Amino acid sequence: MSLVPKLAPLTEATIHQFLRAHVAEAGAEGVLIGLSGGIDSALCARLARDALGANRTHSLLLPDSLFPSVLRQEVAEYARHLGISFREVDIDGPEQAFREMFPEVKDRVSWGNVKARVRMISDYLWAREQRLLVVGTGNKSELLMGYFTKWGDGGADLLPIGDLYKTQVRELAARLELPRSVQERPPTAGLWEGQTDEEELGLPYSELDQILFGFEQLRTPEEIAEVAHVPLERVRMVEATIERTRHKRRLPPIPKLGLRTVGLDWRE
Repeated sequence: MSLVPKLAPLTEATIHQFLRAHVAEAGAEGVLIGLSGGIDSALCARLARDALGANRTHSLLLPDSLFPSVLRQEVAEYARHLGISFREVDIDGPEQAFREMFPEVKDRVSWGNVKARVRMISDYLWAREQRLLVVGTGNKSELLMGYFTKWGDGGADLLPIGDLYKTQVRELAARLELPRSVQERPPTAGLWEGQTDEEELGLPYSELDQILFGFEQLRTPEEIAEVAHVPLERVRMVEATIERTRHKRRLPPIPKLGLRTVGLDWRE
């Protein structure tokens, strides 16, 4: 018995069709992806290029002063390798403007959220100008743990890898032979210096995904702990995090007053 999630046989074909269908339905010219140097955005860019063609896949890099110059060059080279359009825009100016507006705010998480939202605003500004849909790069592990900024990197039109756990993202990246540097780089949102995903989440993705996959299968915490060989308190921590971050995966709540209410019983 195993709780390690594996890729479905038609994963790539399903995502390709998903992208083509939604771009066609929206009457868009293509998609825009915010590249970061990480495996999630690199995989999304590759999938979009393969599904839509290089001429309909566009990318933005939105670095600030903490973003390594070597990584800037690597991201630009990856976009050239895919043959997709690429633009780099520095976001230090907007970030600094917010710091000057609210000098009393010291919390680094708050400022990390600002950075993520500045990037979201930039993505949508450029996407609207070019008549593109914004592709989010969140994976299933991050979505379930609420590990994203509301109206920041969580703001997107499409989430093509949103039903893939991080370990499945790595599996697909290896299958598609993404650059080794992309596959081996420690996952980070790049919101402050030295930040890594697994340190913030409190456990490695190899453990986290087994726990999440167990909950997806409606297993009890005790059963997950036994099968995945992880402490029960760690399983309960993940369970509590899923519950605590539920609001991030929902539309803002609306009180029920009419016959059919958006987000409740108004079906799109």
